[in-house]
Amino acid sequence: MTDPGVSTDDLDAGARALDQCNWADARAAFERAIADGAGPKALEGLAQATFFLDEVELALETHERAYAGYREAGCPIDAARMAIALAWDYRSGRGERAVSDGWLARARRLLDGCGPTPELGWLALREASFSLPGDATHARMRCAEAEALGRELGDVDLEMTAVALDGLARVSQGDIAAGMARLDEATAAATAGDMQDLVAIGFSCCYLIFACERVRDFERAGQWCQRVADMSAGWNIAALRAVCRCHYATVLMLRGEWETAEVELTDAGALLAARPFEGIDAMARLAELRRRQGRHEEAAALLRRAEHNPTAVLSSGALALDRGDAAAAADGASRFLRLMAGTHTERAPGLELLAEAQAAAGAVGEAAAAAEELAAIASSAGTDPLRGAARFAEGCADAAGQDFEAAREAFEDAVGLLGNAGLPFEAARARVGLASALRELGRDDAARAEYDRAVAVFADLGAASEERRAKLLRRTRRAELSAREREVLGLVAQGRTNAEIASALVLSEHTVHRHVANVLAKLGCSKRAEAVAVALEEGLL
Repeated sequence: MTDPGVSTDDLDAGARALDQCNWADARAAFERAIADGAGPKALEGLAQATFFLDEVELALETHERAYAGYREAGCPIDAARMAIALAWDYRSGRGERAVSDGWLARARRLLDGCGPTPELGWLALREASFSLPGDATHARMRCAEAEALGRELGDVDLEMTAVALDGLARVSQGDIAAGMARLDEATAAATAGDMQDLVAIGFSCCYLIFACERVRDFERAGQWCQRVADMSAGWNIAALRAVCRCHYATVLMLRGEWETAEVELTDAGALLAARPFEGIDAMARLAELRRRQGRHEEAAALLRRAEHNPTAVLSSGALALDRGDAAAAADGASRFLRLMAGTHTERAPGLELLAEAQAAAGAVGEAAAAAEELAAIASSAGTDPLRGAARFAEGCADAAGQDFEAAREAFEDAVGLLGNAGLPFEAARARVGLASALRELGRDDAARAEYDRAVAVFADLGAASEERRAKLLRRTRRAELSAREREVLGLVAQGRTNAEIASALVLSEHTVHRHVANVLAKLGCSKRAEAVAVALEEGLL
């Protein structure tokens, strides 16, 4: 909408610059047009350019001005399009959900009675995306409306975005095969050039990556992430690439490529700093990496800043378990599961943590129930990482119930599944569980070998706290030291010589020497001072 007498040269130049992803030139052209008295069309163009330049507040302000301009000009469909954009601005840029919902309601009223328009489809998709992961049924209903409308209007961008979002909703409900097939189709359309709208392409690709992460289909995620990265390299869309990098970094982290994952998460977090929703998610993912690295204080500081993010809730629970607080870990897992109420696949990581935490707390029934639900999800997903996670959870529950033969089998399966899936950290943790079960079964040599393998993996990854824990478990348990050996060790800790210990306990020096040698062997130490340090760390003294 341009006022009479205003030149369209700058409007045309701005439109060309947008098509070429030259956001700075587009911004300059639209600003000139606005200065010359151009109407809401120029404001809409400026809002789009500033959106891609990550000037979030300016994009929001300009979208509001464009909305007002279209309303004043009597253009309800155009005004509705701005209202839909504002719903996204307020939710992703400011985290203000109530205001976002208000703009969606405004768009819905403006489009009432306007007939079939693309805006009706995009409104349906925005409502669908906001309803996930909680209400996948509603999301699929709205996606179906948008898909049918896109097909009727010949709008491939609308149709394929609806197909992709419906695929994600299907995965959320547990219909994995059908959901992933639709996501593959939409992403193929996006990367093959069938789609033209960059925002639609971006959302379609992101939905696939989200789904891959939920079912832990890391091979598929890796293949598509590379395609998306190659395709978007020349687009100059920092935020889109940052979101993809953030999720791909999780894949890298799980594969054990921690240095690369750290670079990706740090860079993505900086790029998304102006967008609270995505920025907080990047922060929570970085916190999980820090937790795995054993940098617990750094992880805790990041988690406090991302407190209400679901990933942060889960990572906080895992951090509590690392610190020995099984009750807090179970609370964190339960809170995550409440956030995922009404979902299917999204519950998997919460169930995994819940099973381990309840097992650590001795709540065998609760651990077994969580493991059983996780196994059902893994069966429907059919991916080795989820199947391995389910077997690990079952091993934890079996060990808590002192069925160590069943625990050995479960942990053995988990080691194989997780190792074959290329998840070294998870496989090493399962190996620690296997070693503990073997030791309970009296197979000490086999147990020590499994501990040693786990320690080597943790050391290679840089997982300091897990490496230390595995070493401690390898050395001993309290029950492996006899009462007399603990008594001798206590006197060693006081700095007593063998002669002094013999006198205090009314033993021969030869007998004391034998007790000290047994303690050193059981603790895996070569020196008395080292044995004392290990005993203090393990709570043996």
